[in-house]
Amino acid sequence: MDFHNIKTVLVLAPHPDDGEFSSGGTLKRFSDLGIEIHYAAFSPCIKSLPAGMPEDTLWHELADAAKILGIAKEHIYNYNFPVRDFPAHRQEILEELILLKKKVQPDLVLLPNSLDIHQDHHTIHQEGLRAFKHTRILGYELPWNNLHFTNNCHIRLERDHIQAKMEALQCYKSQNFRNYMDEEYFFGLAKTRGIQINTGYAEAYELIRWII
Repeated sequence: MDFHNIKTVLVLAPHPDDGEFSSGGTLKRFSDLGIEIHYAAFSPCIKSLPAGMPEDTLWHELADAAKILGIAKEHIYNYNFPVRDFPAHRQEILEELILLKKKVQPDLVLLPNSLDIHQDHHTIHQEGLRAFKHTRILGYELPWNNLHFTNNCHIRLERDHIQAKMEALQCYKSQNFRNYMDEEYFFGLAKTRGIQINTGYAEAYELIRWII
């Protein structure tokens, strides 16, 4: 896959950590290449935070993780849609995406894949396709939200990229209770995706639209 024509990448993360979970290694590779990364997170996930944590916890954790992956503070966009209720706000989300498209003008958009069964992720996928239908689009992988996944695009990575991904994920201390917040798991997944394309490590995507 040729990245020479990609200068700006936009990540659409329904929840603040989705971009790192799915694409942290890829984002680190992109930033190392000098590609400008923009990151949009659509909910502070207040109802999903452990009891007693401040409502803006995930925004602060996202800011810390973004620094590690080379994402500038001014390229992070936080929205306040209620977690697990995105379908009820579909039109509002689309309108924000259209504004974001005009502001960022990305060469590549990373968003949830078409088979992601989480209602918030599914909404961002559908409205993202509508807003960015003339743009390159890859659907990222979150295995715990997929019964199956079309991994027909792989991005080669080095071990250092996956290590940076893990360092970014460690910023999300509020999510340490998740059973998939596990370094061995993420290195294993990246190794598996790498083996599929005869390389060391990789992250996999659903190829939705590619423009040459």
